[in-house]
Amino acid sequence: MQETIHKTTIPDKVLEISNKLIAEGCSAFIVGGAVRDSLLGFDVKDWDIATNASPERIKKLFYYMTSFNLKHGTVTLVSRGDHFEVTTFRGKDSSAASIEEDLSHRDFRLNAMAYDIIGKIIVDPFNGQKDIRKKIIRAVGDPSARFQEDPLRMMRAIRFSLELGYKIDPVTLKSVTLMGADIEKVSIERIRDEFLKILTAKKPSIGLNLLRKVGILEKIIPELLEGYRKRQNDYHKYSIYRHIMETIDFVDSDPILRLSALFHDIAKPRVRKKIEGKWNFYDHASSSAGLAKDIMVRMRFSNEWITIVTGLVLNHMFDYKRALSDRAIRRLLKKVGIDNIYRLISLRRADNMAHGWGEVSGEELDVFKEKIDALVEKCPPLNTSDLKINGNDIINKRNIKPGPKVGRILQNLLEAVIEDPELNERDKLMEKLDEL
Repeated sequence: MQETIHKTTIPDKVLEISNKLIAEGCSAFIVGGAVRDSLLGFDVKDWDIATNASPERIKKLFYYMTSFNLKHGTVTLVSRGDHFEVTTFRGKDSSAASIEEDLSHRDFRLNAMAYDIIGKIIVDPFNGQKDIRKKIIRAVGDPSARFQEDPLRMMRAIRFSLELGYKIDPVTLKSVTLMGADIEKVSIERIRDEFLKILTAKKPSIGLNLLRKVGILEKIIPELLEGYRKRQNDYHKYSIYRHIMETIDFVDSDPILRLSALFHDIAKPRVRKKIEGKWNFYDHASSSAGLAKDIMVRMRFSNEWITIVTGLVLNHMFDYKRALSDRAIRRLLKKVGIDNIYRLISLRRADNMAHGWGEVSGEELDVFKEKIDALVEKCPPLNTSDLKINGNDIINKRNIKPGPKVGRILQNLLEAVIEDPELNERDKLMEKLDEL
């Protein structure tokens, strides 16, 4: 019969790794999120094993499996694309440490549980099951000691609270508030990844506001706080900051969309000017796109994500209310790209809903989307690769050398084809070359 933790089936590979460790005289316990999620009835995504074996011995025992070390004291074993982390017990002397000592150094009580492979029982020295029943996030032992070990745990407390709908224990939350500035000790890559998990939760504004209250947000994205309590014009019920929070909550949980919502008005405080008694925000989309790029570079997002997000922010004020021609819509498609045009529509819809004046009719956006659907179905040429001629044709026709000039000519041809798609035939484009 397949072994289980609270009705959750343990994968054969996890049992194989654990049983081999035990057969070699080592300890083996399933720990952390796997135990927590099985008790909560969630699908277990990560299976981690704790042992008293050293990383060197783990690698030696599993010489026949691909392995790598990304975290201190942890060996990640790879089997058919699945990763299994095997970690040496935490403690002053890991070789002599026990599972109880290991659990005492974990972040929160609901994560400080283990499953004993031999005894087939849950080891729960810190009452993690009780915290799950009470729906509370509580640090193991002294919160300040746990956060000193890894300040990122402060963000993890907020993330778990958000994902599970649990409250943070007052003593734990007080430590987060007192130590919030210590987040600067953590690498920006780890902060970025944890921030994204908060941003893609069901209602991210709750987590972002908690980050603001405990002083962490000002260390990560201080620019966002520039809009706090900054009023807008009559078109908006809420302040700049509140409007951004509302937009994030309304938009789908796609991380690209959530980031775009986070940044879409971020530069408004910097361009905010009162003209004839009313606040105006001229060119805020362009300024917000530039500021978004600076922040994303600082947080070491990929160039691909930076390009997509800044493009959505730059174009989020696109005109969809006028009777736009197919030509105008093709130009917008070229700027944004077919892959992101629907994200742009979703962002604008959320932006409109976040103005705060009650229900917003989305009929005009729906009509615009129908026009996009019809055009996309025709597969209009939007990139130089869609043209019926290529760089070699231009080189041979014009008798010029390869270089930037060829690219400029292709771009000019593409602009002509976007204006008139019927031009995208080889003979017509070759004739057009003579006109350029």
